[in-house]
Amino acid sequence: MLEERERVKPAMNSFQKNESKETFFSPVSTEEVPPRPPKLPKKPPPKICGSNYPLSIVFIVVNEFCERFSYYGMKAVLTLYFLYFLHWNEDTSTSVYHAFSSLCYFTPILGAAIADSWLGKFKTIISLSLVYVLGHVIKSLGALPILGGHIVHTVLSLTGLSLIALGTGGIKPCVAAFGGDQFEKKHEEERTRYFSVFYLSINAGSLISTFITPMLRGDVQCFGEDCYALAFGVPGLLMVIALVVFAMGSKMYKKTPPEGNVVTQVVKCIWFAISNRFKNHSGEIPKRQHWLDWAAEKYPKQLIMDVKALTRVLLLYIPLPMFWALLEQQGSRWTLQATRMNRNLGFIVLQPDQMQVLNPLLVLIFIPLFDLVIYPLVSRCGINFSSLRKMAVGMILACLAFAVVAVVEIKINEMAPPQPGPQEIVLQVLNLADDEVKVAVLGDENNALLTESIKSFQKMPHPSKLHLKTESQNFQFHLKYRNLSVYTEHSVEEKKWYTLVIRKDGENISSMMVKDAENITTDGMTAVRFVNTLHKEVNINLGADISLSVGEDYGVSAYKTVQIGEYPEVHCRTEDDDFSLNLGLLDFGAVYLFVITNNTNQGPQVWKTEDIPANKISIAWQLPQYILVSAGEVMFSVTGLEFSYSQAPSSMKSVLQAAWLLTIGVGNVIVLAVAQFSGLVQWAEFILFSCLLLLVFLIFSIMGYYYVPVKSEDIMEPEDKRSPHIQEDMTNLDTNNTKL
Repeated sequence: MLEERERVKPAMNSFQKNESKETFFSPVSTEEVPPRPPKLPKKPPPKICGSNYPLSIVFIVVNEFCERFSYYGMKAVLTLYFLYFLHWNEDTSTSVYHAFSSLCYFTPILGAAIADSWLGKFKTIISLSLVYVLGHVIKSLGALPILGGHIVHTVLSLTGLSLIALGTGGIKPCVAAFGGDQFEKKHEEERTRYFSVFYLSINAGSLISTFITPMLRGDVQCFGEDCYALAFGVPGLLMVIALVVFAMGSKMYKKTPPEGNVVTQVVKCIWFAISNRFKNHSGEIPKRQHWLDWAAEKYPKQLIMDVKALTRVLLLYIPLPMFWALLEQQGSRWTLQATRMNRNLGFIVLQPDQMQVLNPLLVLIFIPLFDLVIYPLVSRCGINFSSLRKMAVGMILACLAFAVVAVVEIKINEMAPPQPGPQEIVLQVLNLADDEVKVAVLGDENNALLTESIKSFQKMPHPSKLHLKTESQNFQFHLKYRNLSVYTEHSVEEKKWYTLVIRKDGENISSMMVKDAENITTDGMTAVRFVNTLHKEVNINLGADISLSVGEDYGVSAYKTVQIGEYPEVHCRTEDDDFSLNLGLLDFGAVYLFVITNNTNQGPQVWKTEDIPANKISIAWQLPQYILVSAGEVMFSVTGLEFSYSQAPSSMKSVLQAAWLLTIGVGNVIVLAVAQFSGLVQWAEFILFSCLLLLVFLIFSIMGYYYVPVKSEDIMEPEDKRSPHIQEDMTNLDTNNTKL
């Protein structure tokens, strides 16, 4: 059309230059008009191996695989990055994680508006993919320890995440629809299969990335610590590949121009109906059958009838965000739980954030299992397993999953060391003297503690909690050693861990108070520190460029985080001697204290003790909760989207997709609010979510009981596609279907 208009314009201009009154209305001879060249037939797009599948969809599917790898790979390690690199607490890490997730599901509305009203799908995907890549670059720079301090890392991380959320959310509603645009109307079967392949590429990208990126983070060391820059950089590289692959197919794509945003039309129609109803609230004005009929003064009847059908489905969407609030915690709370579990399965040692790979893997297994086996068996039993009932069962499975999570959390807490509260400290006593020592705390509240004698090179069986009168306080201790009594005083602060080290001092004994670090183990690794009883400084090499120095005469080293495993020969060196120490097995989550002594003729030896015990609960105990929540996701998510599509008119499909994504975003906001303001211990928070979803299940069941499904033949088509008698009866049909 545009080329034809450009050809017409010059002809008209030349005609006007020579026109006169005499010749303006004179007929033009057909012989003077040059014959128009015949219109060339439009060249069909290239196909895949002679099939009806356009070659262009290959670029789109590969683009989606790389983009999903990029998104899920980055997201898999995000919570641990907040916790251990930015050193935020668990609640803040969870809140920011879900704030980012919710933003990723709010921005699709913006992307759809840009594509439908301004740039079109192709240009929107290209433009926002560039924003996406820029976000990955900034996010990776924020994970470099050598680049600035904590404030710089935080600013770069939040800026990068904001750009990633805009990019991934903005292209989300465009890519799948753009692939569907490549098919001709007569190839509906091929288009349906394309969407199956498209969904498979999403899960394949998620499955591979959630397994690989935690390995890049934990198994590779950068600057002496976990390599978050590499874990973010590789997904960024995949997003660059996604952009390049998508751009390579530019000449093959069928690019439909923007036709206006249906979401905007729906919102304007609803707003006008509400405002018009309030403007005409007088009793003299006759009532209308439906509140949306008040938009008839401005909007066409067809649009109003489609919006009526849409609102019936949207009413069922109101309880849905609570399900997503539970499902989305796999990358936050469940990952944090995995850091406090034993990740050695015998045949493989998992990273805590690798457990997320179970969800896409189980979903790929459960979808054909439910469709081909479980649902047909239920039907043969005479049970009407409708779509709404499937969604309700999915909610129950998610409730059970969180009940299992709570039980696992309670078991983990039972094996965890005591935590000091306000005006409390946790004290451990370590006796390095050559005979037993009896320790007593002077004071009214604590004098009953520490009454048992502690043998030489032993520590208390269990740490004790001491109560303070203020935030910081001086404690006096009475040490009874053989026939000697020693009084010593040390200052402590509330909510801290301390070790009282008793040492030999000539014929007497003395003590020193050592503050223990908090949260020193990262994502299930192990930490060590040393006490050197020798008269010379000792340099210790723990491998992988990890070394430390311990001062002479009961010097205490700093903590060092190391990889788990056996350490049979650790090289040590003094100014005039080299020797090795056998540290034995360093297990998951444990904090070890090693005392270097030289009391035998065999040279320096090491005495090993645990400050914090190793994780005893296996990470395999998370498998039941992943099975339950993945089965719930298949029954809820797949069925729910299919059901809502079947209940809405064809013109409202894009609006429904936007509303579905919004429920996921609202679910993440719910988690953010609970994590930030509930103040509950973790197992109680899991129980709270389970109970909230159970309540929502009851509400949704009542709504589903009274819901009257619309049959496929009743779904309204555009007016120009309907026969006249159907159009006449549509008002009555619409009234019957929208009473709820």
